[in-house]
Amino acid sequence: MTANHTHHDHEACLELFAKLSEYIDGETDEVTCEAIRAHMEACPCCTTCLETLKRTVGFCEEVGEEPVPPGFSQRLRKALDTMPHGTLP
Repeated sequence: MTANHTHHDHEACLELFAKLSEYIDGETDEVTCEAIRAHMEACPCCTTCLETLKRTVGFCEEVGEEPVPPGFSQRLRKALDTMPHGTLP
């Protein structure tokens, strides 16, 4: 039994991924917008990624900014500085 695989250009997905934030913010030119739309029509994975990113941006806009507790930034920086390099998830 063999699986039916179609060719998928992951390099095109990576190039597109780098432009998604600008695309969502309306900061891409028309040629780039059209290329992204064409890619989305052919790539369900990138379409899912775009929709997820749009929902995430919308959620962040709804929630707004909250101030961090006093001293939090310093404690976080200290904790990160003491971690061996390359151990962050």
